[in-house]
Amino acid sequence: MRFDGAAPPGLVRPAPGDFAVFAADRACRVDPAVLSGDEAERAAGFLRAADRERYTVAHVMLRLLLAAYLGGDPASLQLFAEACPLCGGPHGRPAVAGEPRLHFSLSHGGAFALAAFASEPVGVDVEPVPEDAAVRDLLGCLDAAERREFDALPPRERRSAFARAWVRKEARLKALGTGLALDPASVHAGLGPGPGPGVADVAMPHGHAAAVAFTGRRPSSPR
Repeated sequence: MRFDGAAPPGLVRPAPGDFAVFAADRACRVDPAVLSGDEAERAAGFLRAADRERYTVAHVMLRLLLAAYLGGDPASLQLFAEACPLCGGPHGRPAVAGEPRLHFSLSHGGAFALAAFASEPVGVDVEPVPEDAAVRDLLGCLDAAERREFDALPPRERRSAFARAWVRKEARLKALGTGLALDPASVHAGLGPGPGPGVADVAMPHGHAAAVAFTGRRPSSPR
């Protein structure tokens, strides 16, 4: 669903096995007053205006949508990071204090921000399709089967295929709560148009790729 600066009315928490994904353009007009002090400070710390705008839009969108699902004031929501399942540090999945039944994930990259919501742990990722040099630098994140797929593709298709694999992997790692602390090559995502179990591609404008992932069963179609 498209986010245009305000949460749609009548939001209902996703049912088990379902999820909702919202997308916002970084040029979306939002009111940064709902950001926490830490979020406002981090936004101000970006040197590039585009990065600052994208971060602000993403975090305002998240707070407005969480408030629409849960009720209450978006500025008063207490967000925190759960314990990492690998080391126990406070950098695992994001959560709202006192609301364990609604899971969410946030990503911003290129011209867009995405927020995903579900009744079980979920991860979402959006990225611009990388340039050839970046793809070469990141080929180590592919497992052996994915590397064979990549090498078999015509050169003109490799960048977009790599982007599909990358966002699927990062979405899965976010759903697991590890992020990139777990080697992306340990998560098989595939480069083709059909993602594996527990992952769904999210349609994006040309030049971007996005995916959403559950920790458990294959998700249904995004709403």
